[in-house]
Amino acid sequence: MGTRRTPLPGVGTQFDFTTEAGRHISVVVHHDGRRFLGFYKSDDPDACVVEVPLSSEEATALAHLIDPEPIDAVRTDGIDLVTEHIQIGTRSPYIGSLLGETRARSRTGASVVAVLRRTGAHPSPAPDFRLALGDTLVAVGTREGVDALAELITEG
Repeated sequence: MGTRRTPLPGVGTQFDFTTEAGRHISVVVHHDGRRFLGFYKSDDPDACVVEVPLSSEEATALAHLIDPEPIDAVRTDGIDLVTEHIQIGTRSPYIGSLLGETRARSRTGASVVAVLRRTGAHPSPAPDFRLALGDTLVAVGTREGVDALAELITEG
């Protein structure tokens, strides 16, 4: 099982997910909030079999069906903010670094409002909070800012 995030300049971001059974699913999130859910052939990961467009409301409803108790700490209805979870993977240059060393807010405009760790949640982490492999950052900002933060944290 693996997830890959790919920025699509001028469009948005594509999230590719491979299930334990080897099925390839992708979600393309456009800058304007539109989403497309794509299902691919198992023997050809580039061949999309079905593409389903979803409005923001439909995507939220689908997410609630999949996980009826998501973390909804920040409501963004009617304003241009998004909340996203960004996992620190093995490619991140910030494993073991202090949050302040990333200069994330000044570089991207997005804020890290919490860090989720296997041992618990750390709301409002200070600049001296040390990041670890597997941490999940809860980020808030504009779509562009959160995408930039995800790219910064995951790839440097």
